[in-house]
Amino acid sequence: MGSPTPVSSTLIRHWVSLNQRTPPAQKFAGKPHGFSFQAFCKVNTPDQEFSMIANAEDEADSNFQMRKSSYHVERQVMDEEYLEVVAQWSKKPEPSLKDKLKENLRCSGPKAKSFLFKLIPILHWLPKYPYREWLLGDICSGFSVGIVQLPQSMAYALLAAVPPVYGLYTSFFPVLIYFIFGTSRHVSVGSFAVLSVMLGTITERIAPDENFLINSHNITNGTAEIDTVARDLMRVKAATMVTFLCGIFQILLGLIRFGFVVTYLSDPLVRGYTTGAAVHVLVSQLKYVFGISIARKNGPLALIYTLIDVIKALHLTNIGTMVVSIIAMSTMFAVKVINDRFKSKLPIPIPIELIEVIIATLIASNVDLVGKYGIQVVGNIPKGLQAPVPPDFNLASNLVGDAFALAIVGYGITISLGKIFALKHGYQVDSNQELIALGLSNFVGGFFQCFAVSCSMSRSLVQETTGGNTQLAAAVSSVVILVIILEIGALFSQLPKAVLASIVIINLKGMFEQVTDICHFWRTNKIDLIVWIVTLIFTVLLGMDFGLAASIGFVILTVIFQTQLPKYSILGQIPKTDIYRDVSQFDEAKEIPGIKIFQSSATMHFANAELYEEALKQMTGINVSKLILKKKKRIVALKNKLKKQEKKDKKKAKKEQKQQKIFESGTDGPATITENIGNDNSISLEINSDFDSPSKVSKKPEELSLESLGLQKPDVHSLILDFSPVNFVDSVCIKILRNIFRDYKEIEVDVYLSGCHWVIIQQFEQGGFFGKNISKSQIFTTVHDAVLYCMMKNNPSTDQAFYMNGTLALSPSQDDEQESTLAHVRNSFFKNLMFKMLFQVNESDLSLESTGKIILLHQVLGKHCKTCHVDHKHEKLVST
Repeated sequence: MGSPTPVSSTLIRHWVSLNQRTPPAQKFAGKPHGFSFQAFCKVNTPDQEFSMIANAEDEADSNFQMRKSSYHVERQVMDEEYLEVVAQWSKKPEPSLKDKLKENLRCSGPKAKSFLFKLIPILHWLPKYPYREWLLGDICSGFSVGIVQLPQSMAYALLAAVPPVYGLYTSFFPVLIYFIFGTSRHVSVGSFAVLSVMLGTITERIAPDENFLINSHNITNGTAEIDTVARDLMRVKAATMVTFLCGIFQILLGLIRFGFVVTYLSDPLVRGYTTGAAVHVLVSQLKYVFGISIARKNGPLALIYTLIDVIKALHLTNIGTMVVSIIAMSTMFAVKVINDRFKSKLPIPIPIELIEVIIATLIASNVDLVGKYGIQVVGNIPKGLQAPVPPDFNLASNLVGDAFALAIVGYGITISLGKIFALKHGYQVDSNQELIALGLSNFVGGFFQCFAVSCSMSRSLVQETTGGNTQLAAAVSSVVILVIILEIGALFSQLPKAVLASIVIINLKGMFEQVTDICHFWRTNKIDLIVWIVTLIFTVLLGMDFGLAASIGFVILTVIFQTQLPKYSILGQIPKTDIYRDVSQFDEAKEIPGIKIFQSSATMHFANAELYEEALKQMTGINVSKLILKKKKRIVALKNKLKKQEKKDKKKAKKEQKQQKIFESGTDGPATITENIGNDNSISLEINSDFDSPSKVSKKPEELSLESLGLQKPDVHSLILDFSPVNFVDSVCIKILRNIFRDYKEIEVDVYLSGCHWVIIQQFEQGGFFGKNISKSQIFTTVHDAVLYCMMKNNPSTDQAFYMNGTLALSPSQDDEQESTLAHVRNSFFKNLMFKMLFQVNESDLSLESTGKIILLHQVLGKHCKTCHVDHKHEKLVST
């Protein structure tokens, strides 16, 4: 192929034309319907140019037509009552606990086989293993991981404060167990820096150097000799016991399907925690780098105290040890950079750790580093495997909390890396089975003097990049470690500890690079940034155990904080759609007159229910409490006046009867009005007419409207609560909702819910939410259904109630039309009756009971008559 020809102007014009028809999201990606500008430029002939233009135009036109297509759905407005009838909701009873146990404990051939394959995954994938395609890659990968694991396991044993040979044991027995029971194909299980430094803190707390001083008369220069054999034996017992307990915790959590516990270890928390742990690891290795002897501190601020001790002891630095450390770290760092830069060209990464271990061992074997320069070496490494030994259960009571922390941290790191690789390579990782696999690895390892294991990030990357495809690579690496334990391990007895410390420090490079997360989280999510920084600070200052607990507590607090302060919105309708959005965020979203639609971005529960109610009252612009208080005061005042006038009313009974007879004789037609004031302070009007059957309207003062009490009615007649973000409700939420319905009903505002999931409806039923004043007819499937219902209820005579965006939403039936005609006839009669009554009442003789009668009559008929109103301040009738 020749070099591309210059881009023609025709091609550029077509690209611009297509880009104008591109949705904004695709413009942001820089690709109009899959054709980027670079793709347009990579043409070599006019035929290719013509073909690309034609294909791009066809695809652009197709997408343009799809986006322009519309849909039309014609249905009735649906509330939950009607939806349950139409959808035929069947309330199936949940099976009892006895039935569930019976079903789970029932055994059959296929069920037993499935359970066995799930518990022991190797039985499922090994018979289907493609040997020709994957075997060579797994062998090469396992050999590479074994080479890397040799120096790392010995170095991490120093972090755990146990002899290096136990690091080799940890790289063999647990790895074989995970090979059988694990589900991740690419993680490399074994010793890990974070768990090792946590173990080192535990073992040195259980067996400090001060407990193993040798009493001798030859102690000079203020130094004391330590019984290292007894001390190391005690530390190994502590490490194996805490590993055994860690395995039990992980197995139990896996059996009860508690794998979701890792969800509380968010990605910012894990990365901040591992970065803080890297600081602990670095400080713990400084004594090996400088060749000084300091005691390890425990508890909060231990890292600060250790750093102070290192600074104080710098004048005792062993020059030979420091030179070895500098050479080893500089060489290793340079080779690591080369591996990262040329990883695509190198078949396997250069095993610089193994090379340095071999070179340092050869030099130390031929040069008396201990005698001449005082450089500390690894010491005796016995050949062969140790017989299984039961853990020392006398130490169990002091290690339960530490074991649980190790179980959670080890599992969290393993499942996080496992899911990353599974997503990348397209397979599934069972989180509960991973708990069981790690638990069995630690449980069995506790009998073979191993310490707690997890997966290593650096070894896992080596296993993936060198061609590893399955857990078989882990088996190969364990074979490499077995050969080293049986034959080669003793040769490394003269290896300087400074080299192992250098290996540990350089392998922290990936963890320290996580500092760049600050920039990432600053751009993406400030809450995650705060979690990362706080976790780092807690881990550094409080230690690995207390720091983890405090960090998890802080993460939970951030979740509570975010649910406590969600985003509250008043929704408006997007023109010509049934879509509703926040009016403060969308300029085209318009509120519907008389209707308020309220939405919260978080679910409603006991912790934020009261805040929800306060935000609702504030954003709707109605001072509900003040209006209810005014209404109660007016009602109390009216009751008091009625009680005072009760005695006067009895005295004037005869006079009123005469007025009543005059009033009846003055009406044209058969209609009669009888007024009674009962003992319960209620006013009743009986209206008899030929147009309808006799009816009785009875109103207590509590039932009078705001307008009849002289109060201004709110501009809002309907309130819709959008419950689509809500995923559960509790008793406090139900209580607050009842209060909302009650309070707004007091001020003559109807409340409706929309978008409730069927689970919410069930929880409403179980919580006794529905009753005399609240029914399922007040819950609608969508916001638009609720809006249409509110408009039809409050504006029945306007076309707006029936037409939304030019489309008929709900047409009235013939029965509704007949009822409307009959109502018009009644209204005409009531208007005539009202006029006759008003003109026959003597204004000067207008008593309180007459005023109450007119107030009530005005309330009943006021919506049909606009020619009069009652001046409550001066207690007289004003006619226009």
